[in-house]
Amino acid sequence: MERPAWAPPGIDISVPSVSRIYDYYLGGSHNFEVDREAARRAMEFIPGLPKIMQANRAFMRRTVRHAVAEGVTQFLDIGSGIPTFGNVHEIARAATPEARVVYVDHDPVAVAHSRAVLGEDEQTGVVAADLRKPKDILTAPEVARLLDFDRPVALLLVAVLHFLEDTDDPYRAVAELRDALAPGSLLILTHASFEGIPVAEEVAGGAVGVYRDIRNPLVMRSGERIRAFFDGFEMVEPGLVSMPDWRPDRAEGDAEGEVPEDPYAFSGYGGVGRKT
Repeated sequence: MERPAWAPPGIDISVPSVSRIYDYYLGGSHNFEVDREAARRAMEFIPGLPKIMQANRAFMRRTVRHAVAEGVTQFLDIGSGIPTFGNVHEIARAATPEARVVYVDHDPVAVAHSRAVLGEDEQTGVVAADLRKPKDILTAPEVARLLDFDRPVALLLVAVLHFLEDTDDPYRAVAELRDALAPGSLLILTHASFEGIPVAEEVAGGAVGVYRDIRNPLVMRSGERIRAFFDGFEMVEPGLVSMPDWRPDRAEGDAEGEVPEDPYAFSGYGGVGRKT
């Protein structure tokens, strides 16, 4: 298999990557046939996976704009993945030139791409770290350079917590990050769930099996268990809902601003919490 120029040295391009599979769902070009094959296998069980990912990205963009409208100009995006059009720093910077963003991912491919895309941008940074080890994130030099934890920060955990198994103690990780945030900070979160998917749970479970086979278990939690991640936060209206139902911006008049008709877009949950 020929290694493209954008693939960082030392990366095993024969093994599927969650970040590159997600990139494929979104129509990106930074993926290999091994990633596309895994994605197609998962789509045999949940054909609407690309629609779910598009709804996820649209939710992220709306919530970033909401954060800026609330006066929050600092963003910590953990599990940020491979940069695609409409990333956090682009959306935030369009709303305020003061926005500062730190991207965090444990996938070397995602980290390398993020650094290449951001280049010399002094108001953004990239950290190679794992959500399972919040201290490594909080003490990273780029985080210290760009973020002031005495002021509100928007913490984005978008489509990442469902890759942490219960044995990883994800609730502890989120609590540790929450405790570092100033009052007025926001938690922006999306999470996969069997709830809302327009196919039987046994069928959707086949897609979960694909992720397990590539050693990236996908943990489908209930709405009640997802809401528990917001412990210590006050839910922002309309609460924990399907992603298109979180403050759809019809005023924009574009595809993102309209509530999609595709039922797959309503799979899983998204929500925003404010630290009191």
